[in-house]
Amino acid sequence: MSKLTKQQESAARYGFTNAPSNLICPVRTTLNLLGGKWKLLILASLLDGARRYGELRRLMPEITEKMLIQELRELEADGLVARTVHQQVPPKVEYALVGPGEQVRPVLQALLGWGQDYLNQQCGIPAAVAPA
Repeated sequence: MSKLTKQQESAARYGFTNAPSNLICPVRTTLNLLGGKWKLLILASLLDGARRYGELRRLMPEITEKMLIQELRELEADGLVARTVHQQVPPKVEYALVGPGEQVRPVLQALLGWGQDYLNQQCGIPAAVAPA
């Protein structure tokens, strides 16, 4: 039995059809889907297209393998990321933004732009030097 994501737990708890309107909050939903230390970094890493697990791991050396796998599974379960397994030897697995994950692209790009502006203004780090 797989573990439910925060959003799936919330949907099950409130049923979304009979929940009091004050319990269905777009901010809560957004935090359920995108919150945490790693999900935005994972999604930002997928902005340029599909990536293999190893590429994601190299882009985020601070994340543990267990946490990366867990976060990818949650993003997949929530329909933001698709996992594609290519039948070859050795097996090739890619992750890509899909559906609602693609829809969050402008938000991620705005966050990246804001972060770059902040680094430039506060720390004097030009765009070409700051890591993504």
